Amino acid sequence: MTPHANDEKQEDVLNRKRIFTALALATALTAVGLADTAHAQAPATALNAPSKALPGDVRVARTEGSVTIDWPSAQGERAQLALSLDPGKPLIESISIAGKTVLGGIDPAGVVTVGTRDLKEGWTVFFDNPRTRPFESFPLTLARSDISVRAEGGYTKVIVGGAAAGPFSGTYQFTIYPGSRLVRAAMVMSTQRPATAYTFDAGLSAATSAALPWRAIAFTGLSDTVVRAEGEASRKPAISPKVRARMIVAEGTAGGSLGVVPPPHQFYYPLDYANNDNSAWYGNDYRNLAGRTSFGVRQTLEGDRRYVPWVNAPPGTTQDMGVFLLPDAGDAASLTKAALAYTRGDRFKALDGHRTFTSHYHVEHTEAFLNTARFQQSTGVPDGLESPDFVKRFKAMNVEIVHLAELHLGREALDRAGDRLTLLKTMHAETERLSDDKLLLLPGEEPNVQLGGHWISFFPKPVYWTLDRKAGQPFVETDPKLGKIYHVGSQEDVLKLMQDEKGLMWTAHPRIKGSYGFPDKHKDTPFFKSDRFLGGAWKNMPSDYSLPRLGTRVLDTLDDMNNWAAKPSERKFAPGEVDVFQISKDSELYAHMNINYLRLNGPLPRYSDGWQSVLDALRGGRFFTTTGEVLIPEFTIDGAKSGEEAAFGRNAVVRAKIEWTFPPAFAEIVSGDGTKVYRDRIDLTGAAPFGTRTIEKRVNLSGRKWARIEVWDVATNGAYTPPVFLKGK
Repeated sequence: MTPHANDEKQEDVLNRKRIFTALALATALTAVGLADTAHAQAPATALNAPSKALPGDVRVARTEGSVTIDWPSAQGERAQLALSLDPGKPLIESISIAGKTVLGGIDPAGVVTVGTRDLKEGWTVFFDNPRTRPFESFPLTLARSDISVRAEGGYTKVIVGGAAAGPFSGTYQFTIYPGSRLVRAAMVMSTQRPATAYTFDAGLSAATSAALPWRAIAFTGLSDTVVRAEGEASRKPAISPKVRARMIVAEGTAGGSLGVVPPPHQFYYPLDYANNDNSAWYGNDYRNLAGRTSFGVRQTLEGDRRYVPWVNAPPGTTQDMGVFLLPDAGDAASLTKAALAYTRGDRFKALDGHRTFTSHYHVEHTEAFLNTARFQQSTGVPDGLESPDFVKRFKAMNVEIVHLAELHLGREALDRAGDRLTLLKTMHAETERLSDDKLLLLPGEEPNVQLGGHWISFFPKPVYWTLDRKAGQPFVETDPKLGKIYHVGSQEDVLKLMQDEKGLMWTAHPRIKGSYGFPDKHKDTPFFKSDRFLGGAWKNMPSDYSLPRLGTRVLDTLDDMNNWAAKPSERKFAPGEVDVFQISKDSELYAHMNINYLRLNGPLPRYSDGWQSVLDALRGGRFFTTTGEVLIPEFTIDGAKSGEEAAFGRNAVVRAKIEWTFPPAFAEIVSGDGTKVYRDRIDLTGAAPFGTRTIEKRVNLSGRKWARIEVWDVATNGAYTPPVFLKGK
């Protein structure tokens, strides 16, 4: 077992001990349904109140039949969450802003779908389809045996005992963040069932026989206008609409609204296509919620109908199945605007001295261009491809540099579109045509030849090369129209090509998919040890809600690669990749994206001048990677920035300027000595959303070869830097 695996396992065990020991459950956990008859049969709920003041001026008040949590939710404003201690009544008596109820008389609603993982490649798997094997769905039940209120760092947990959904059992938890209206609502449960893959849906409900607790259910449709199901229309048989911004909202009967808002990235398990997959629901009798009128957000079972891996639940791990409840004094449009502020409007913030860079998109514009031109018999730009949707989407999100991974199709499809050199010529011409002073669209491929595993190629200018050098064929020849044409037929050829053209290559989706076992299997080869091999790319894959970070697979790979490095030329980096296929105007792109902020000054490079500066920034480790919500615009160790060198003594000064939208959770200074990996955690809880802070800490880095920093928030959004390295003697 790797040091990383030990760290994660120990952390998970400690988390479970902290959670379940602190609950002090007053009675045995008996799962009782949420329907009215079940409410009436349940025993009274015990309250375990805190023995000392809670952080952030969070207050707890008890009456005979309820407990109210009151907290500062904004400057000069307080919000309230009132929970009933009478199991015969809905759990959530009310959610209020400044004492005015936004919504009340509701219960948590959840459905967990349990399937079986194929463990032939262990838990680190994408090529799996639990939807094609038997699976079963279970509603959330809450015995409500007790309610405990306690501090967790600078935040407050309200823990309801007796949660269950099929083989999963545990608690239902609300988390309060002082300075924010956000309330995290989560099924925090584990299972001993082996090989479990699952999905979950989460929201709020009321008995179908009860008075309707809202005046309308609302969401933003794909036409970018608010759609409302008013009054009894929200009681019709349940439907799952396509929504913008990933959320659904209940507008209260007396004004105000309450949204169910998923974590923007963690909630979405990885898929090849970033489709908008009907990720919300509302109405009567949704799935297993018989006798309930409900609304919420959902994880699609079918995905893109390719490989649909769902979420990992290794036995005994505590799966934190959480969403956010966001109250607002206004209507659904007001709430949606407030919720989108946490993702900056699904847009990546402009940072001085930085340019946004993203990689690994199989949009297959080249193939579409050639096939459409042939169909239309056009010699110019085919009708419908003048301004592709993916270009518009990138510009709207402030994505400035996009590195494609074109020609990722079968041989038959590529041959139908054109020969290899025609494909490259078209890709070069089209990326140049679609580039301007706002977007630099760059050619690239996932060629997957010669090296083993899957890999990405990136050159600083258009380069012509073929993938299958024949016996007796020269490595390079000159074409009167195209210039140099390279032919590669071995690892040595690929490395020489990269050296001659100052290109870079790196492992796509390391240790998973077609790179299962890589880069480990070729870590001792000359091409891997070369400075032309950048490392491996980061993406959150697979999903596991027991982990406090995203993409641990690649972060661990990054650390391992730099522990392997014997000299400076062998140092490696892990820029983010997105690895999705065609993008349309309706795609749920932001949820599946990450972004790299390259340290590049001056204007965006012009296509005609080449983009060597982009590759130099990557090779120099001059960037940080983020899901978008957490930023690390400055990071140094004893004054050295990422990619640079420092002396690493016993009293090294680690300094990082950080910025966040969701309330922050923790930072970690991660370092390695060539064999082991070390983590020094910094608690960031207690801070309000939309903040900045400079972290400065003295750390003993004696004997370490490299060190970097990560920062994560309460929605498991995060950012990380490349390492600073030990200065050579």
